[in-house]
Amino acid sequence: MSVVVVLGAGAGGAAAAADLTLRGHDVRLWHPRAERLEQFAGGVAYRGALGEGVAAVGVVADLATALDGADAAVACLPAVVRPRLVSALAEARASTPLILDPGGVGGALHVAQTFDGPLATLSTLTYVARLAEPGVVNVTGVAQRVHGAALPGGERALELAQALFPCVAPARDVLAADLANVNLVLHPPGAVLGAAWVESTGGDFRFYVEGMTPGVVRVLEALDAERLAVARAYGHELEALADEMRAIGTAGAGEVGDAIRAGGANATIKAPDSLEHRYYREDIAYGLAPFCALAGAADVDVPVASSLLALGLAATADTDVVGARALGIEGLDVRGVLARVR
Repeated sequence: MSVVVVLGAGAGGAAAAADLTLRGHDVRLWHPRAERLEQFAGGVAYRGALGEGVAAVGVVADLATALDGADAAVACLPAVVRPRLVSALAEARASTPLILDPGGVGGALHVAQTFDGPLATLSTLTYVARLAEPGVVNVTGVAQRVHGAALPGGERALELAQALFPCVAPARDVLAADLANVNLVLHPPGAVLGAAWVESTGGDFRFYVEGMTPGVVRVLEALDAERLAVARAYGHELEALADEMRAIGTAGAGEVGDAIRAGGANATIKAPDSLEHRYYREDIAYGLAPFCALAGAADVDVPVASSLLALGLAATADTDVVGARALGIEGLDVRGVLARVR
């Protein structure tokens, strides 16, 4: 049994807290906002793929107290909260091995600018989950495989990630894990091209079904080709999106459009209700932007990603963007970036 601090009381954090508790770990739950934690004062109620019940989870409002004596910290927070997280970790003088679940694109490089403890990252969130109501998480899927990697010196964090989450398969470096992140390709095309539909209906359609029109799928396929080309420039041969999603357990059979629409875990999920949703705020500024930075360092042209990034930032008026400087790779080429991660 390990003492695990789950950082984040959203759907992903609640699902992780419930699952880890059910598997015998001593779990403490922390969140930057106290009012979110209050929902789970009586435990984390769960239903769906984990069964149904209430997991007895310790709710701790003070981060330093939560981390005291812990074996690992698992961050299940949106990328947009990352700056607040690293500030809180610094204030708590944290050195507990940290696992980003998920890390997104460039997450480990971004966090490592201010956090110097053991650090590992996972390619994709280990659960498909939504908060059904306050204090209740509906888990529609548990990942069958995600990729995990650590920055140099973070090997202990990766070992803990593999022990805590049996689905974690070690990758050669954090770039391989980052570029296997399915949300990078899965969300921006439908979010950007469907922005008018989102705003006019409040997201009253199924994002992964009605939102996956033939035109959106063609853009998605072009973006996926760019992702694979950037990965190849860094020495990684990765699986195409549909195959990666099937390995995770979130896609059905067939070509990418049919595979996404047939994925049971995502089938009932509604579209974003506004342009404030994380498919915009997270997957564009914290997904496409670092991806384009990595592409630039590798001298790989990514016109679809660049166009979606420009349109997404224009639509959201977002200026909080994670680029090369935030990742610590400004001015580096492929060899320079690889020297940072291996």
